[in-house]
Amino acid sequence: MRAILIGTLIALALAVYAREPLAARIAHTDPTKFRHSPAVHGGPGSLDFMSLFDFHALDTNLYFLHRGAILPKSGIGAHFHNTCEEMFVILDGEAQFTIDGRTSTLKAPAGAFCRMGHSHAIYNPGDKPVQWMNINVSAIKGAYDAFDLRDGRVGAPLDLVPAFMSMQLDRKLLRPANGLHGATEPVQYRRALDSSVMATTWSYVDHLLLPPGSATKPHMHTEQAEFYYVMSGEGTVAVGLGGRGPAPDTVSVREGDAIPVNLGDVHSFANTGSTLLEFLIVGVSRDGHKTDEIVPGQGRAGR
Repeated sequence: MRAILIGTLIALALAVYAREPLAARIAHTDPTKFRHSPAVHGGPGSLDFMSLFDFHALDTNLYFLHRGAILPKSGIGAHFHNTCEEMFVILDGEAQFTIDGRTSTLKAPAGAFCRMGHSHAIYNPGDKPVQWMNINVSAIKGAYDAFDLRDGRVGAPLDLVPAFMSMQLDRKLLRPANGLHGATEPVQYRRALDSSVMATTWSYVDHLLLPPGSATKPHMHTEQAEFYYVMSGEGTVAVGLGGRGPAPDTVSVREGDAIPVNLGDVHSFANTGSTLLEFLIVGVSRDGHKTDEIVPGQGRAGR
């Protein structure tokens, strides 16, 4: 038994040290790599998109992060997921979102969350492409399902007020959060969606702005893995292994980059540009909706 335990610990240690450098783990949005995909889930027209992350990216149950564009008069047809939860996000323009057969127009940046066992769709009725993101978290790591309804939602009646759970990533909704992650200057922050919305281990969606010259202090999580998506601006990210490995890697990031932060990764961000550095942050817990934050020298804080 002791030999098995020692072998397991050695294997885990080797896996930690053998993982790719941070620069190789960061995904970059590149329209030249978008794949043209017609009739997605039986929807009208086509999408151009790429996968930034698959289910290997995080220790916890993120299944994928897709980034692309919904072409004019195109969309994703109505469909169900029964083993995962998904959220479509638009970063510019506007689109018609459908959850459980009810459709409303949302203006970017915005998204609509769809729980397991509920149907959803999205349609771009306009004349310009809409920049789009799809985030999927599974109930079982690596598991995915979809049941198509073959309904493109073209010409669907619109509710003035959405009859479903949605979020706005409007900077006007942000509030000062002095000291967040030990920030060196006041930052703007908001929890756009919390765990009360989610049925899987998906735990939150956060919106964060770092002003020029500001930074967050190193901190880590043992209960949840995260990814940071750079909505705008540029800066640097440093990710280390909480004293278990070499010095943290520091890498430059910019708009369109997605940064994975796994369990036990000590991480910090700095705005090295002249404009606001803006993030969408997704947290996925390893057990239920447990979350925590550990700042070296300050100890653990649960959330």
